[in-house]
Amino acid sequence: MRQARRAGLSAIALTDHDTTDGVAEAARAGEPLGVRVICACEFSTRAPWGELHVLGYFLTAQDQRLQSFLLETRAARRRRGEQMVEKLQQLGLAIELADVAARAGNGAVGRPHVARALVDRGITGDINEAFERFIGKGRAAFVEKPLPTLERVTALVREVGGLSVAAHLGDHGTEPQIRQFVGQGLDGVEVRHPSHSVAVEARLTRIADRLDLVISGGSDWHGETEFGTSHAALGGLEIPSAWLDRLEARRDQNESQRVSSSSTPVAKGTA
Repeated sequence: MRQARRAGLSAIALTDHDTTDGVAEAARAGEPLGVRVICACEFSTRAPWGELHVLGYFLTAQDQRLQSFLLETRAARRRRGEQMVEKLQQLGLAIELADVAARAGNGAVGRPHVARALVDRGITGDINEAFERFIGKGRAAFVEKPLPTLERVTALVREVGGLSVAAHLGDHGTEPQIRQFVGQGLDGVEVRHPSHSVAVEARLTRIADRLDLVISGGSDWHGETEFGTSHAALGGLEIPSAWLDRLEARRDQNESQRVSSSSTPVAKGTA
């Protein structure tokens, strides 16, 4: 949060994969610094090309439905991590599950933690090499992730007061595809991302305008000092505050519609 303040940010969304556990601590740290923390989470869902990441903004962290889902997802991620470590060991590499767990800490186990463990062991020079040689899709230690449907995630996010935004779609973000996602409950599209060119951002923005979707953006910072093309430094991208205003307005609109649809009219009659 101190780094966010130094970067001149007035608000950030903490979007760890499959957990909201860091949000309360971040909010406490951010308050005296004048940095607002939005409770959020990054979900993985099925997609025609394999995997779609969905940013859930404005979540109610204490909602038991959300936490039960995230607990189930983290358990599946840990099983996947175990399988990747087993494959790496079969390749003759000196790596243990404890190495990965230490890197993950209290967070959800993911491939970046496996990659960092490989770097720690001196097996690869950096995280990118770990993906390219061992754990990237199609590599010897890659394990497919069990994924929920987009509909299940968007329904859950809306039930707990949030918005669902498709993350870093890149070339997958065609208008027909995004229209299909809208039919499955999507509220918006992340248009500004380190992996998006100016042309991709402009195209996604036009599609969002036509489909009446909200837009978002972010650095996708994972704490690394070397970012590659998928991540930027915290505060490394300029995100207009007006985008946050529109996200909040859509959240309020969704909540109003949800409350209205759940209200049951009382029939009047005579006795």
